[in-house]
Amino acid sequence: SKAEMRHTCRGTINLATANITVEDSCNFIISNGGAQTYHLKASSEVERQRWVTALELAKAKAVKMLEESDDSGDESVSQTDKTELQSTLRTLSSKVEDLSTCNDLIAKHGTALQRSLSELETLRLPAESTEKIKQVNERATLFRITSNAMINACRDFLVLAQTHSKKWQKSLQHERDQRIRLEETLEQLAKQHNHLERAFRGATVLPANAPGAGGSAKDPCCAAKGDMSDEDDDNEFFDAPEIIMVPESMGHKPRLCSFLPSRRTGSNISGTSSEISLDEQYKHQLEDTKKEKRTRIPYKPNYSLNLWSIMKNCIGKELSKIPMPVNFNEPLSMLQRLTEDLEYYELLDRAAKCESSLEQLCYVAAFTVSSYSTTVFRTSKPFNPLLGETFELDRLEESGYRSLCEQVCHHPPAAAHHVDSKNGWTLRQEIKITSKFRGKYLSIMPLGTIHCVFHSSGHHYTWKKVTTTVHNIIVGKLWIDQSGEIEIVNHKTGDKCVLKFVPYSYFSRDVARKVTGEVTDPAGKVHFFLLGTWDEKMDCYKVTPGTGDSSAEGRQRAHEAEDSRVLLWKRNPLPKYAENMYYFSELALTLNAPEGGTAPTDSRWRPDQRLMENGRWDEANAEKQRLEEKQRLSRKRREAEAARATEDGKSGALGPPPRCPPGRGSVTPLLPPGTPYDPYKPLWFERKKDPVTQELTHIYKGGYWESKEKQDWTLCPDIF
Repeated sequence: SKAEMRHTCRGTINLATANITVEDSCNFIISNGGAQTYHLKASSEVERQRWVTALELAKAKAVKMLEESDDSGDESVSQTDKTELQSTLRTLSSKVEDLSTCNDLIAKHGTALQRSLSELETLRLPAESTEKIKQVNERATLFRITSNAMINACRDFLVLAQTHSKKWQKSLQHERDQRIRLEETLEQLAKQHNHLERAFRGATVLPANAPGAGGSAKDPCCAAKGDMSDEDDDNEFFDAPEIIMVPESMGHKPRLCSFLPSRRTGSNISGTSSEISLDEQYKHQLEDTKKEKRTRIPYKPNYSLNLWSIMKNCIGKELSKIPMPVNFNEPLSMLQRLTEDLEYYELLDRAAKCESSLEQLCYVAAFTVSSYSTTVFRTSKPFNPLLGETFELDRLEESGYRSLCEQVCHHPPAAAHHVDSKNGWTLRQEIKITSKFRGKYLSIMPLGTIHCVFHSSGHHYTWKKVTTTVHNIIVGKLWIDQSGEIEIVNHKTGDKCVLKFVPYSYFSRDVARKVTGEVTDPAGKVHFFLLGTWDEKMDCYKVTPGTGDSSAEGRQRAHEAEDSRVLLWKRNPLPKYAENMYYFSELALTLNAPEGGTAPTDSRWRPDQRLMENGRWDEANAEKQRLEEKQRLSRKRREAEAARATEDGKSGALGPPPRCPPGRGSVTPLLPPGTPYDPYKPLWFERKKDPVTQELTHIYKGGYWESKEKQDWTLCPDIF
């Protein structure tokens, strides 16, 4: 590229300064004056002449490019270029000020000259005439000097602007060319990756001697696959196996390709029989889930998509503000993913029974790590909850807890979560998700504090989440890593635990996904050492009192002693065929199961998510757009109400109109003049200062479970 003209690697010859000489009929030499020489031989004299002619033309072009670049220097935008640009802008600003001053002086002196000339015409006495003529000459001279100064300043400004304008135009064009080349390269890599993936699947998933893999034209799978292969390769992106078996336990006869799309032109993908409507399916599922927890969901369909066409416009943007098709999602909302933190709630039950606060802290730390175990294979994105969306999980009878989540803010996305357990603990959190797409990877940064309070002891623990990174967004297999530190603090005793999530490194000899931690008392003395991985298990080693017990060597000996090891937590195995069900855990498979009596804002009632779970992705995408548009209209209506309320407050009028649609909620209390008006307030949580961390956060204010018992949902907004 042009940027490499003056920064070539070793062994290259710059054509602009190269010497091209002919030795004989087939041989010729390219050299740069002695440091580097190439002796080349062509197969014939005609071919040699073609090469020499082409090289001479390229040399002439290189010389011309070098001459053009002499004025602008290096095309790359460095810190020096930025400094030069700022200096040039200051100079141009100074010249503009000079022109403005000259303009004022010309106007001033021009007026005075005109007045003097007028006076000259009215003179009669020769003596006075001589004096006035002298004044006119002086003013004319002054005017001429000022005009010349202005002309010179204009000329300088013009030359400077022309010189740097040419350079800036070339720099801008260079940046555009680089961007186009980068996009083309990445797109080409994505195409190659798709071809390799398809070739691999063709070799492993569909072997030649496999049943049903023969070339029968009547085989529906072969027909569907043939149709899809006729499409343009640029528009295909496969991220699931092409052969899907649906077990009989899911209410379908076993058949191949039940979710495979035929062609992209309009046919809906459905995981159920087309004769059964969505409402009938939902009622049927509702009856089944009353009997027992489900262990299966419809298998993930194979759906082609041009990933790069969407993602190339998302680099550097906030992911929650990018409209994404459901193809990148899993059939769960962010509220349900947040509830998955309770997968290993037994750790908090055990912690509540601990008499020692330090031992209790070990179990809290293990619970903190366990919340990441469900993410190891979960590379799909959960649905962004709609504002006011809720999700409840009532496991009071079988597990002793019940949980409630509510989406309390949309930009940035924030969800409040509250869990009460009859086994003696309460968990609450407000998590704001910020994410950035960086081209090669996606960073997800949860912001907010998690609180865990044990009722009998009054121990109050707080901690924050680490950063999650999704790698190989464009090319290669997606994989997830967690990195950073978590500090868990007991605000009653001062005990601490610092967990370190070691980022993956290709050159490291450590086990992948490693987590280490130390449990210390308020004096900083280490009592327990924690070791494990965030996707598998966590062990605890007691640091025995004695010499060197606080040193790194002492801790190393302690955690190597097998007799002191206590297994705090171990990951449950994934269900059978989990790879076809978005790698959901046993708990995740039950979260979106239809359940009667829940609020009309519950995620289980969300239509686009339900359609996606049932394999009808085309309909899910259309429904998702409808819901997002409905949410935008609701936001605009709230903003208009807030503006009217502000105007009414300034003029002494009463408060704003009702917050909820007619018949779907209570009227917002009337506000006195001048009171600020919050355009949206969550239904089940209220924003207040946390007494422990002094942060403004959303805390559960009660009322949900009472409303559920009465089946009184009149306060709930209509969001679906």
